[in-house]
Amino acid sequence: MGERDFYQVLGVDRRASKDEIKRAYRKAALKYHPDRNPGDAAAEERFKEAAEAYSILGEEEKRSNYDRFGEAGLRGGQTFNADTFADFSDILGDLFGFGGAFGGMGRSQRANAGQGTSLRVQLDIELPEAVSGVEKAISLQRYVACETCRQSGSESRTAPTVCAHCGGNGAVQQRHGFLAIARPCAACSGTGRTVSDPCQICRGEGRVADNSELSIRVPAGVDTGSRLLLRGEGSVGLRGAVAGDLEVLIAVGEHPVFARRGKDLFTRVAVSFPMAALGGTVDVPTLDRESARLSIPAGVQGGEVFEIRGRGMPPVNGGSRGSLRVAVQVVTPSRLSAEQRALLEQLHEITEEPELKDEAESWWDHLLNLVS
Repeated sequence: MGERDFYQVLGVDRRASKDEIKRAYRKAALKYHPDRNPGDAAAEERFKEAAEAYSILGEEEKRSNYDRFGEAGLRGGQTFNADTFADFSDILGDLFGFGGAFGGMGRSQRANAGQGTSLRVQLDIELPEAVSGVEKAISLQRYVACETCRQSGSESRTAPTVCAHCGGNGAVQQRHGFLAIARPCAACSGTGRTVSDPCQICRGEGRVADNSELSIRVPAGVDTGSRLLLRGEGSVGLRGAVAGDLEVLIAVGEHPVFARRGKDLFTRVAVSFPMAALGGTVDVPTLDRESARLSIPAGVQGGEVFEIRGRGMPPVNGGSRGSLRVAVQVVTPSRLSAEQRALLEQLHEITEEPELKDEAESWWDHLLNLVS
Protein backbone atom coordinates (compact mmCIF):
# COMPACT_ATOMS: atom_id res chain seq x y z
CA MET A 1 0.00 0.00 0.00
CA GLY A 2 1.34 3.42 -0.93
CA GLU A 3 1.87 6.17 1.56
CA ARG A 4 -1.30 8.08 2.38
CA ASP A 5 -1.72 11.83 2.27
CA PHE A 6 -3.54 12.69 5.48
CA TYR A 7 -4.12 16.27 4.28
CA GLN A 8 -5.87 14.90 1.23
CA VAL A 9 -7.95 12.56 3.38
CA LEU A 10 -9.37 15.57 5.26
CA GLY A 11 -9.44 17.77 2.16
CA VAL A 12 -7.28 20.55 3.60
CA ASP A 13 -4.19 22.43 2.48
CA ARG A 14 -0.81 21.62 4.05
CA ARG A 15 -0.78 25.13 5.48
CA ALA A 16 -4.20 24.65 7.13
CA SER A 17 -4.56 25.91 10.68
CA LYS A 18 -5.43 23.67 13.59
CA ASP A 19 -9.02 24.99 13.60
CA GLU A 20 -9.38 24.32 9.86
CA ILE A 21 -8.18 20.74 10.36
CA LYS A 22 -10.59 20.29 13.23
CA ARG A 23 -13.52 21.59 11.16
CA ALA A 24 -12.56 19.33 8.24
CA TYR A 25 -12.48 16.30 10.51
CA ARG A 26 -15.84 17.17 12.01
CA LYS A 27 -17.36 17.45 8.53
CA ALA A 28 -15.95 14.10 7.46
CA ALA A 29 -17.00 12.43 10.69
CA LEU A 30 -20.56 13.65 10.28
CA LYS A 31 -20.69 12.45 6.69
CA TYR A 32 -19.24 8.97 7.15
CA HIS A 33 -20.30 8.14 10.71
CA PRO A 34 -21.55 4.52 10.98
CA ASP A 35 -24.78 5.69 12.62
CA ARG A 36 -25.62 7.57 9.44
CA ASN A 37 -24.38 4.82 7.13
CA PRO A 38 -25.48 1.54 8.73
CA GLY A 39 -23.99 -1.49 7.00
CA ASP A 40 -21.84 0.63 4.66
CA ALA A 41 -18.32 -0.77 4.92
CA ALA A 42 -16.90 1.88 2.59
CA ALA A 43 -18.28 4.70 4.74
CA GLU A 44 -16.89 3.07 7.88
CA GLU A 45 -13.48 2.86 6.24
CA ARG A 46 -13.63 6.53 5.25
CA PHE A 47 -14.62 7.40 8.80
CA LYS A 48 -11.63 5.42 10.10
CA GLU A 49 -9.29 7.18 7.68
CA ALA A 50 -10.55 10.61 8.71
CA ALA A 51 -10.14 9.71 12.38
CA GLU A 52 -6.60 8.48 11.78
CA ALA A 53 -5.74 11.60 9.80
CA TYR A 54 -7.00 13.84 12.57
CA SER A 55 -5.13 11.85 15.22
CA ILE A 56 -1.92 12.82 13.37
CA LEU A 57 -2.63 16.32 12.07
CA GLY A 58 -4.48 17.37 15.21
CA GLU A 59 -1.37 17.02 17.38
CA GLU A 60 1.47 19.46 16.80
CA GLU A 61 4.35 17.02 17.40
CA LYS A 62 2.89 14.23 15.27
CA ARG A 63 2.04 16.67 12.49
CA SER A 64 5.58 18.04 12.51
CA ASN A 65 7.08 14.55 12.23
CA TYR A 66 4.64 13.65 9.47
CA ASP A 67 5.43 16.85 7.51
CA ARG A 68 9.21 16.11 7.71
CA PHE A 69 9.34 12.34 7.28
CA GLY A 70 5.90 11.20 6.10
CA GLU A 71 4.39 8.08 7.68
CA ALA A 72 7.92 6.88 8.47
CA GLY A 73 8.13 9.66 11.04
CA LEU A 74 5.16 8.13 12.88
CA ARG A 75 6.76 4.79 13.59
CA GLY A 76 7.97 3.77 16.97
CA GLY A 77 4.81 4.09 18.97
CA GLN A 78 3.17 6.95 17.10
CA THR A 79 0.91 4.92 14.84
CA PHE A 80 -2.84 5.26 15.01
CA ASN A 81 -4.53 4.10 18.22
CA ALA A 82 -8.29 4.29 18.70
CA ASP A 83 -7.81 4.90 22.42
CA THR A 84 -6.54 8.39 21.62
CA PHE A 85 -10.10 9.32 20.70
CA ALA A 86 -11.40 9.34 24.24
CA ASP A 87 -11.43 13.15 24.21
CA PHE A 88 -13.10 13.56 20.79
CA SER A 89 -16.48 14.31 22.32
CA ASP A 90 -15.63 18.02 22.16
CA ILE A 91 -15.52 17.69 18.38
CA LEU A 92 -18.54 15.49 17.72
CA GLY A 93 -20.45 16.71 20.76
CA ASP A 94 -23.76 14.89 21.22
CA LEU A 95 -24.60 14.86 17.51
CA PHE A 96 -25.10 11.13 17.65
CA GLY A 97 -26.50 11.10 21.16
CA PHE A 98 -24.73 10.07 24.33
CA GLY A 99 -21.16 11.03 23.65
CA GLY A 100 -20.76 10.57 19.91
CA ALA A 101 -18.70 7.66 18.66
CA PHE A 102 -15.92 7.42 21.21
CA GLY A 103 -17.12 8.13 24.70
CA GLY A 104 -19.81 7.32 27.17
CA MET A 105 -22.52 9.58 28.39
CA GLY A 106 -21.69 12.87 30.08
CA ARG A 107 -23.21 13.95 33.37
CA SER A 108 -25.36 16.65 31.79
CA GLN A 109 -26.57 14.20 29.16
CA ARG A 110 -27.56 11.68 31.80
CA ALA A 111 -29.42 14.41 33.66
CA ASN A 112 -31.38 15.30 30.54
CA ALA A 113 -31.96 11.76 29.29
CA GLY A 114 -35.30 11.38 31.05
CA GLN A 115 -36.32 15.02 30.79
CA GLY A 116 -39.92 15.64 29.82
CA THR A 117 -40.90 16.69 26.33
CA SER A 118 -41.86 20.26 25.48
CA LEU A 119 -45.19 20.64 23.69
CA ARG A 120 -46.64 23.14 21.24
CA VAL A 121 -50.32 23.83 20.66
CA GLN A 122 -52.31 26.38 18.66
CA LEU A 123 -55.00 28.39 20.38
CA ASP A 124 -57.67 30.07 18.25
CA ILE A 125 -59.32 33.20 19.65
CA GLU A 126 -61.59 35.91 18.25
CA LEU A 127 -60.63 39.54 17.71
CA PRO A 128 -62.84 40.87 20.55
CA GLU A 129 -61.09 38.41 22.90
CA ALA A 130 -57.73 39.76 21.75
CA VAL A 131 -58.85 43.27 22.73
CA SER A 132 -59.82 42.47 26.30
CA GLY A 133 -57.81 39.32 27.00
CA VAL A 134 -59.48 36.01 27.73
CA GLU A 135 -59.27 32.83 29.78
CA LYS A 136 -59.27 29.73 27.56
CA ALA A 137 -59.19 26.00 28.22
CA ILE A 138 -57.05 23.83 25.98
CA SER A 139 -56.95 20.04 25.72
CA LEU A 140 -53.56 18.38 26.15
CA GLN A 141 -52.22 14.89 25.70
CA ARG A 142 -49.15 14.68 27.90
CA TYR A 143 -47.42 12.75 30.67
CA VAL A 144 -48.27 13.80 34.21
CA ALA A 145 -46.80 12.77 37.55
CA CYS A 146 -47.83 9.35 38.83
CA GLU A 147 -49.68 10.00 42.06
CA THR A 148 -49.34 6.40 43.25
CA CYS A 149 -45.54 6.48 43.54
CA ARG A 150 -45.19 10.27 43.68
CA GLN A 151 -42.99 10.27 40.58
CA SER A 152 -40.40 7.96 42.10
CA GLY A 153 -41.29 5.04 39.81
CA SER A 154 -40.97 2.77 42.82
CA GLU A 155 -43.87 0.87 44.42
CA SER A 156 -42.30 1.54 47.83
CA ARG A 157 -41.36 5.09 46.80
CA THR A 158 -37.67 4.40 47.39
CA ALA A 159 -34.97 6.29 45.55
CA PRO A 160 -33.69 4.79 42.28
CA THR A 161 -30.35 2.96 42.29
CA VAL A 162 -27.46 2.82 39.84
CA CYS A 163 -28.36 0.85 36.73
CA ALA A 164 -26.59 -2.52 36.83
CA HIS A 165 -26.63 -2.85 33.06
CA CYS A 166 -24.68 0.33 32.22
CA GLY A 167 -23.11 1.04 35.62
CA GLY A 168 -24.87 4.41 35.84
CA ASN A 169 -23.31 5.66 32.64
CA GLY A 170 -26.64 5.82 30.83
CA ALA A 171 -25.15 4.21 27.72
CA VAL A 172 -23.74 0.92 26.54
CA GLN A 173 -20.99 0.52 23.96
CA GLN A 174 -21.26 -1.43 20.77
CA ARG A 175 -18.14 -2.36 18.87
CA HIS A 176 -17.86 -1.68 15.13
CA GLY A 177 -14.38 -2.83 14.27
CA PHE A 178 -12.05 -0.31 15.88
CA LEU A 179 -15.01 1.90 16.84
CA ALA A 180 -16.83 1.84 20.17
CA ILE A 181 -20.16 3.55 19.65
CA ALA A 182 -22.22 4.49 22.69
CA ARG A 183 -25.96 3.85 22.63
CA PRO A 184 -28.64 4.78 25.19
CA CYS A 185 -29.06 2.06 27.78
CA ALA A 186 -32.41 0.33 27.25
CA ALA A 187 -32.59 -0.85 30.86
CA CYS A 188 -32.68 2.66 32.34
CA SER A 189 -33.75 4.69 29.28
CA GLY A 190 -30.42 6.50 29.36
CA THR A 191 -30.86 7.92 32.87
CA GLY A 192 -28.30 5.67 34.58
CA ARG A 193 -30.80 4.85 37.36
CA THR A 194 -33.36 2.07 37.84
CA VAL A 195 -35.88 1.00 40.48
CA SER A 196 -35.98 -2.51 41.97
CA ASP A 197 -39.76 -2.55 42.55
CA PRO A 198 -41.42 -0.74 39.63
CA CYS A 199 -44.72 0.94 40.35
CA GLN A 200 -47.60 -1.11 38.97
CA ILE A 201 -49.42 1.98 37.69
CA CYS A 202 -46.61 3.75 35.80
CA ARG A 203 -44.36 0.67 35.27
CA GLY A 204 -41.45 2.38 36.94
CA GLU A 205 -41.49 5.58 34.87
CA GLY A 206 -42.91 7.87 37.56
CA ARG A 207 -45.38 9.29 35.05
CA VAL A 208 -48.59 8.31 33.28
CA ALA A 209 -50.22 9.40 30.02
CA ASP A 210 -53.09 11.80 30.52
CA ASN A 211 -55.69 13.73 28.52
CA SER A 212 -56.41 16.87 30.45
CA GLU A 213 -57.54 20.46 30.14
CA LEU A 214 -55.37 23.40 31.06
CA SER A 215 -56.65 26.92 31.62
CA ILE A 216 -54.66 29.55 29.73
CA ARG A 217 -54.82 33.28 30.43
CA VAL A 218 -54.36 35.13 27.13
CA PRO A 219 -53.31 38.76 27.69
CA ALA A 220 -54.98 41.65 25.88
CA GLY A 221 -53.33 42.81 22.67
CA VAL A 222 -52.08 39.48 21.33
CA ASP A 223 -51.99 38.97 17.58
CA THR A 224 -51.67 36.03 15.25
CA GLY A 225 -48.18 34.63 15.75
CA SER A 226 -47.94 35.67 19.41
CA ARG A 227 -46.44 32.95 21.59
CA LEU A 228 -47.08 32.18 25.23
CA LEU A 229 -44.45 30.04 26.99
CA LEU A 230 -45.59 28.15 30.07
CA ARG A 231 -42.60 26.71 31.91
CA GLY A 232 -43.00 23.18 33.22
CA GLU A 233 -46.43 22.63 31.66
CA GLY A 234 -45.25 20.12 29.06
CA SER A 235 -44.82 16.38 29.64
CA VAL A 236 -43.36 15.24 32.96
CA GLY A 237 -39.98 13.50 32.75
CA LEU A 238 -38.94 10.04 33.95
CA ARG A 239 -38.91 9.50 37.71
CA GLY A 240 -39.10 13.14 38.70
CA ALA A 241 -36.90 14.54 35.92
CA VAL A 242 -37.53 18.09 34.78
CA ALA A 243 -40.82 18.60 32.93
CA GLY A 244 -40.90 20.13 29.49
CA ASP A 245 -42.48 23.47 28.61
CA LEU A 246 -45.71 24.29 26.80
CA GLU A 247 -45.65 26.78 23.95
CA VAL A 248 -49.02 28.23 22.96
CA LEU A 249 -49.20 29.72 19.47
CA ILE A 250 -51.99 32.30 19.12
CA ALA A 251 -54.18 32.58 16.01
CA VAL A 252 -56.66 35.48 15.94
CA GLY A 253 -59.67 34.96 13.68
CA GLU A 254 -60.88 37.47 11.10
CA HIS A 255 -63.77 39.77 12.03
CA PRO A 256 -66.66 40.67 9.71
CA VAL A 257 -66.67 44.35 10.69
CA PHE A 258 -63.15 45.19 11.83
CA ALA A 259 -59.71 44.70 10.31
CA ARG A 260 -56.45 45.01 12.24
CA ARG A 261 -53.01 46.33 11.41
CA GLY A 262 -50.70 46.38 14.41
CA LYS A 263 -52.32 48.47 17.14
CA ASP A 264 -54.90 50.08 14.83
CA LEU A 265 -58.38 48.83 14.00
CA PHE A 266 -60.22 49.71 10.80
CA THR A 267 -63.92 49.83 10.05
CA ARG A 268 -66.42 51.87 8.03
CA VAL A 269 -69.66 53.69 8.69
CA ALA A 270 -72.58 54.47 6.38
CA VAL A 271 -73.57 58.13 5.96
CA SER A 272 -76.69 59.35 4.18
CA PHE A 273 -76.46 61.80 1.31
CA PRO A 274 -78.05 64.65 3.30
CA MET A 275 -75.68 64.11 6.24
CA ALA A 276 -72.71 64.02 3.90
CA ALA A 277 -73.79 67.39 2.55
CA LEU A 278 -74.87 69.00 5.81
CA GLY A 279 -72.68 67.24 8.38
CA GLY A 280 -73.76 65.55 11.58
CA THR A 281 -72.86 62.90 14.13
CA VAL A 282 -72.93 59.10 13.84
CA ASP A 283 -72.41 56.19 16.19
CA VAL A 284 -69.43 54.01 15.27
CA PRO A 285 -69.24 50.37 16.45
CA THR A 286 -66.19 49.44 18.50
CA LEU A 287 -64.82 46.27 20.07
CA ASP A 288 -65.36 47.82 23.48
CA ARG A 289 -68.65 47.74 25.33
CA GLU A 290 -69.68 51.20 24.17
CA SER A 291 -69.90 52.70 20.70
CA ALA A 292 -67.98 55.85 19.79
CA ARG A 293 -69.41 59.16 18.49
CA LEU A 294 -67.92 60.53 15.29
CA SER A 295 -68.53 64.04 13.97
CA ILE A 296 -69.04 64.13 10.22
CA PRO A 297 -68.06 67.49 8.67
CA ALA A 298 -70.30 69.04 6.02
CA GLY A 299 -69.29 68.10 2.50
CA VAL A 300 -67.58 64.86 3.43
CA GLN A 301 -66.67 62.65 0.50
CA GLY A 302 -67.06 58.89 0.32
CA GLY A 303 -63.86 57.07 1.28
CA GLU A 304 -62.58 59.76 3.65
CA VAL A 305 -61.05 58.28 6.81
CA PHE A 306 -61.30 59.66 10.32
CA GLU A 307 -59.33 58.66 13.40
CA ILE A 308 -60.68 57.99 16.87
CA ARG A 309 -57.72 57.79 19.22
CA GLY A 310 -57.50 55.23 22.01
CA ARG A 311 -60.15 52.87 20.63
CA GLY A 312 -57.81 50.47 18.86
CA MET A 313 -55.79 47.54 20.22
CA PRO A 314 -53.94 47.61 23.53
CA PRO A 315 -50.25 46.67 23.28
CA VAL A 316 -49.28 43.42 25.02
CA ASN A 317 -46.38 45.03 26.86
CA GLY A 318 -48.29 48.08 28.05
CA GLY A 319 -48.57 51.61 26.73
CA SER A 320 -51.22 53.58 24.89
CA ARG A 321 -53.88 51.92 22.80
CA GLY A 322 -53.98 52.28 19.05
CA SER A 323 -56.59 54.18 17.05
CA LEU A 324 -59.86 53.21 15.41
CA ARG A 325 -59.81 54.43 11.82
CA VAL A 326 -63.22 54.90 10.26
CA ALA A 327 -63.89 55.13 6.52
CA VAL A 328 -67.04 57.01 5.45
CA GLN A 329 -69.33 55.36 2.92
CA VAL A 330 -71.89 57.75 1.45
CA VAL A 331 -75.00 55.72 0.69
CA THR A 332 -77.34 56.89 -2.09
CA PRO A 333 -80.94 55.69 -1.57
CA SER A 334 -82.13 53.24 -4.21
CA ARG A 335 -85.83 53.73 -3.42
CA LEU A 336 -87.47 57.14 -2.96
CA SER A 337 -90.87 58.18 -1.71
CA ALA A 338 -92.82 60.73 -3.73
CA GLU A 339 -91.91 63.45 -1.24
CA GLN A 340 -88.22 62.57 -1.32
CA ARG A 341 -88.16 62.54 -5.11
CA ALA A 342 -89.89 65.95 -5.28
CA LEU A 343 -87.40 67.48 -2.85
CA LEU A 344 -84.41 66.02 -4.65
CA GLU A 345 -85.69 67.29 -7.98
CA GLN A 346 -85.88 70.80 -6.51
CA LEU A 347 -82.33 70.42 -5.16
CA HIS A 348 -81.11 69.16 -8.53
CA GLU A 349 -82.53 72.25 -10.30
CA ILE A 350 -80.59 74.66 -8.09
CA THR A 351 -77.37 72.63 -7.84
CA GLU A 352 -74.44 73.30 -10.12
CA GLU A 353 -72.94 70.41 -12.03
CA PRO A 354 -70.05 68.89 -10.03
CA GLU A 355 -66.51 68.85 -11.35
CA LEU A 356 -64.95 65.54 -12.20
CA LYS A 357 -62.56 64.30 -9.51
CA ASP A 358 -59.95 61.57 -9.59
CA GLU A 359 -61.51 58.21 -8.89
CA ALA A 360 -61.19 57.50 -5.21
CA GLU A 361 -59.49 54.40 -3.94
CA SER A 362 -61.61 51.71 -2.43
CA TRP A 363 -62.08 52.24 1.26
CA TRP A 364 -59.99 49.17 2.00
CA ASP A 365 -57.09 50.23 -0.22
CA HIS A 366 -57.21 53.66 1.32
CA LEU A 367 -57.03 52.23 4.82
CA LEU A 368 -54.12 50.00 3.95
CA ASN A 369 -52.24 52.90 2.39
CA LEU A 370 -52.51 54.79 5.67
CA VAL A 371 -50.31 52.24 7.40
CA SER A 372 -48.11 51.08 4.53
